Amino acid sequence: MTTWPILSITTFLPIVGVALIYLMARGGDETANSTARWIALWTTLVTFAVSLILVMRFDPSQTDFQFVEKGSWLATGINYHMGVDGISLPFVILTTALLPFCIVASWKAIQVRVPEYMMAFLVLETLMVGTFSALDLVLFYLFFEGGLIPMFLIIGVWGGPRRVYASFKFFLYTFLGSVLMLLAIMALYWNGNTTDIPTLMHTAVPRSLQTWAWLAFFASFAVKMPMWPVHTWLPDAHVEAPTAGSVILAAILLKMGGYGFLRFSLPMFPLASHDFAPLIFSLSVIAIIYTSLVAMMQEDMKKLIAYSSVAHMGFVTMGIFAGTIQGVAGGVFQMISHGIVSGALFLCVGIVYDRMHTREIAAYGGLVNRMPLYALVFMVFTMANVGLPGTSGFIGEFMTLIGTFKVSLPTTFLATTGLILSACYALWLYRKIVFGALVKPTLMTIKDMTLRECLTLFPLVALTIWFGVYPKPVLDMSAASVQQLVTNYTTAVTAVKAAALLH
Repeated sequence: MTTWPILSITTFLPIVGVALIYLMARGGDETANSTARWIALWTTLVTFAVSLILVMRFDPSQTDFQFVEKGSWLATGINYHMGVDGISLPFVILTTALLPFCIVASWKAIQVRVPEYMMAFLVLETLMVGTFSALDLVLFYLFFEGGLIPMFLIIGVWGGPRRVYASFKFFLYTFLGSVLMLLAIMALYWNGNTTDIPTLMHTAVPRSLQTWAWLAFFASFAVKMPMWPVHTWLPDAHVEAPTAGSVILAAILLKMGGYGFLRFSLPMFPLASHDFAPLIFSLSVIAIIYTSLVAMMQEDMKKLIAYSSVAHMGFVTMGIFAGTIQGVAGGVFQMISHGIVSGALFLCVGIVYDRMHTREIAAYGGLVNRMPLYALVFMVFTMANVGLPGTSGFIGEFMTLIGTFKVSLPTTFLATTGLILSACYALWLYRKIVFGALVKPTLMTIKDMTLRECLTLFPLVALTIWFGVYPKPVLDMSAASVQQLVTNYTTAVTAVKAAALLH
């Protein structure tokens, strides 16, 4: 236990930045815009620095929640309860680490309503960190759903030509799934007389309620991931969102679904999770193969990367519901890796979009002749997206496949074909944009990456390669929590199977 509420400080520090921007950056002139940018950047950097204290003080050998803060809040059994374990802490750090990159990436790209844009991002940071830190179901639901509002505004106000359609589709899809989750939260409250997540993890849930509650939570998390066939909002949202909006959407908001499966579905409804595992395997395999084929047909760079995200999340759901240590650990690692790699890919698209104002793949070609540094950086992330050994993308996919191999050989076999398809679309995209002769007159004067763009992408290049060669920090941080989760899940399933044999 720490003497000061470090987790709450990490969570709510961005709101201080919002207040400062509101007080100091009024008016739409250039001075106000510049002030808003600097306040947002310093706020996100300080928040990241504070979150690193969590890492330094975190004890990876413990399975209990750490940095726990608890205070009475609403009715009996509903408290302000925060804490992190080895599964949630990596996501908290991923969130705080990526936000400064988003602010820097938006520096020149966003020129209208800059203070409001920066405030939306800071509010979103608080809600995302809160989602991963909440240890009360009601609190989790508020943070989880609250994240929709700033993202809805970011797409709807600063997005592309079809931004209103995309933002409403995003909002309605994700909100509809979450209404069912709210009903399940009520049912769990009446069953256990508490909304405390650590307590509910050890509260017996009747078999019938497990099935319905699992389906209700699944409806919400499947849309958020997004899993096939409820993934159609994602390509539209990505295409219309500003660059930094796409980064956050791909890197963090998508991970909330996977985090939900790890925090609720497996520990609270182990029997239902076991029963529905074949369904998840089927949906995951369809997602991996189908969306990879769809990605090959895309003409827009952002749409192609968006479809590849759906395919990569298929590996995550497959690994998690395999219920093995390698599968679950691989799922966690794959989400962190995908957060870094897909976020970086959207930043790469943003760089050429800022210069050419088009995302059409056909508008490019031969960029290596004018932008050698960009070609190198883009290649690293393309290879990580494919899952090349030596990049972080390989570790997560390999572990989820090993974990699933123990449980379902056909699923593993079909999912492995997705690796080949991912190489097809990713390398095709790279060849079309970077290689070939430089013949298009519009590209003759295009400039290579600026210092600001190098500062956003080089740290991500370093992380992608470092975690690909040395994944130990992430795996060690989550190892004890993953071990406990899988042990509890296996024990519950084995007990039911043993009881069935006795009868």
